[in-house]
Amino acid sequence: MPLPRLVPEPAPLSLQPRLVPEPTRLSVLPGSFTFDATTALKVSPGAEAAADLLRALLRPATGLPLPARSDGAVVLAVDPALTGLGGEGYGLTVGAEGVLLRAARPQGLLAGVQTLRQLLPVEALHDAAVPGVAWSVPCVQITDVPRFPWRGSMLDVARRFRPVSYLRRYVDLLALHKLNVLHLHLTDDQGWRMPVAALPRLTEVGGVPHGGAYTRAELTGLVTYATERGVTVVPEIEMPGHVRAALAAYPDLGNHPGRTYDVWDKWGVCDTILGVHDEALDFCRTVLDEVMDVFPSSYVHIGGEECPTTEWHTSPAALRRAAEEGLPGPDALHGWFMERVGRHLLDAGRVPLSWTENGADLPPYFTVMPWRDADHGRTAVRRGHEVVMAPHRTTYLDYPQSSSPAEPPGQAGEVVDLRAVHGNDPAPAHWTPEESARVLGAQAQLWTEYVPTDAHAEYLTFPRLCALAEVVWTGRHDWPGFQDRLGHHRTRLDALGVPRRLSPTSP
Repeated sequence: MPLPRLVPEPAPLSLQPRLVPEPTRLSVLPGSFTFDATTALKVSPGAEAAADLLRALLRPATGLPLPARSDGAVVLAVDPALTGLGGEGYGLTVGAEGVLLRAARPQGLLAGVQTLRQLLPVEALHDAAVPGVAWSVPCVQITDVPRFPWRGSMLDVARRFRPVSYLRRYVDLLALHKLNVLHLHLTDDQGWRMPVAALPRLTEVGGVPHGGAYTRAELTGLVTYATERGVTVVPEIEMPGHVRAALAAYPDLGNHPGRTYDVWDKWGVCDTILGVHDEALDFCRTVLDEVMDVFPSSYVHIGGEECPTTEWHTSPAALRRAAEEGLPGPDALHGWFMERVGRHLLDAGRVPLSWTENGADLPPYFTVMPWRDADHGRTAVRRGHEVVMAPHRTTYLDYPQSSSPAEPPGQAGEVVDLRAVHGNDPAPAHWTPEESARVLGAQAQLWTEYVPTDAHAEYLTFPRLCALAEVVWTGRHDWPGFQDRLGHHRTRLDALGVPRRLSPTSP
């Protein structure tokens, strides 16, 4: 159904829809459109997934069937000619008689569906029927294109296991904010959550502490669920450090033949690491082959950081390997190891991804995540890396949100408040255009040493993740405007059951 030509008119700030993240361009028009029992969808080829998502999101609260009809008033259309919208942008026009949502690719429509969801009354976010609500959206014209292609959140399920039901909820919360990457930290010293058919003891032994392990079916189901919402699940398997849980299952992979290990029950950095003998490398390839089979993501994260090399200095096998490879000493085995494992991923058509300690410790074909300091990101892009920015002072959500004694325990040493997250810029203006072009985006990190429950995880994540979403989608740093929109957005989070901050004056 063709929509009437609408001429935007400025609206008072008080009437502007309070959307998070803020759209690239938004104009408010007179009137509104109401979804009711007669509303149907006109779905073009390629828009079927967006139509399914819209129905799935709105049905619990509204009960509306939203059937497909050729004369539907809500039009969902994929138009490859809309090249200015890129792969994830969309255009949304709401008139009193109908809605038109267009994108160049299906992914853009999924983002537009989340905007429609935020435009509706907040009751639309409830998971049970809410009678007596007029399901109206204001008339608007929106053109919305993300600043960065990587807009993510890392969730550590190795130290504290989270059931797959919670991971699906987490995906829903990411998608609401147009975040498109769930980085799943699956293994560490304290737990191994990823099943590997050829190595069953990894989960039989390494998956026992702190909660359990996933089945392959649960993980493949999560991937499908996330894809339907525009979210890619990026797996992380730590190596060559942070592997105590793996060594508890298969001690011969370590540097001390005959030694046995427990899964680590402490926090911090464990000094037991993988050996560099052939069996250890074969183990890594076997694990990564299974990971690639379960997770279709272009990127596979292999950790790489916080790897004490003390054991390599005393291991005859490691010293022999360093000599055979012509390395200057055992410390150089770290780069040698990462090259071998990274090349295996590259040969399989995937992109190896790793944390970087200083921006200069990995082969240039790795995509890297600088976490110690934002300046390490600039070092990395100058070396030719593509970069996902993750500096701990602005993206680590395990740090407390304030210095108040009322805050629950968190990682010591820093406070990362909402303003710090909002002030983060993954590609600052003083970088050259060539440097900025290598920044894929940014993501938040939630390490879970001090996060025992799902509710605590959400308490730490929100509203700081809302600020990160703003940074990576729109890229504006309008702090007063963000605070104003966040005040209303908090009612959406309330409807979804996300815990509030302890302070009654904070979002």
